[in-house]
Amino acid sequence: MTSPPPPLVIGPPAWLDDAVDWSATYRSDEERMRVAVELARQNVLRGTGGPFGAGVFEAEGGRVVAAGVNSVTRLGNSVLHAETLAIMLAQARLGTWALGAAGGESYVLVTSCEPCAMCLGATLWSGVRGLVSGATKEDASAVGFDEGPVFPESWAYLERRGVRTARGVMRGEAVAVLELYRTSGGPIYNA
Repeated sequence: MTSPPPPLVIGPPAWLDDAVDWSATYRSDEERMRVAVELARQNVLRGTGGPFGAGVFEAEGGRVVAAGVNSVTRLGNSVLHAETLAIMLAQARLGTWALGAAGGESYVLVTSCEPCAMCLGATLWSGVRGLVSGATKEDASAVGFDEGPVFPESWAYLERRGVRTARGVMRGEAVAVLELYRTSGGPIYNA
């Protein structure tokens, strides 16, 4: 190789701004999960990536700080899962690498599926104080995705570190998006 690698350009697909109501307030886990699941569904329907959507929300105020969709195939980068993209965009918007220290506000990551091993680690290091997920690791595995070494102890560790977790929120709706992806022939890119 005779030249340095090109700069990274990372961002959501062009349609994302039209799919998110940035002025709305989402108070409950279910309201927030509807956003994440719809982002995942749109990502599949528009052919811009895998069946996963996520958002970082104000814990108290309920506004969307940032939203992300799986962008592995769209941008050709294996770490661009919905959760990592949402976290990166939230940190860029708030101007901090530590979401737990951003102006005293507390933030929640809401994701259409339980995070893989990489995203679970990113969740902890991001500083969010909550993690809400829809479909399970088993649901993702059933359509062919390998979520890596995530164990019951992984979830217990997050709780001990002060990250509130809620799992299985709107699971049926989230699983339907995974099935839509499978039946549409979407690639399983981490098998």
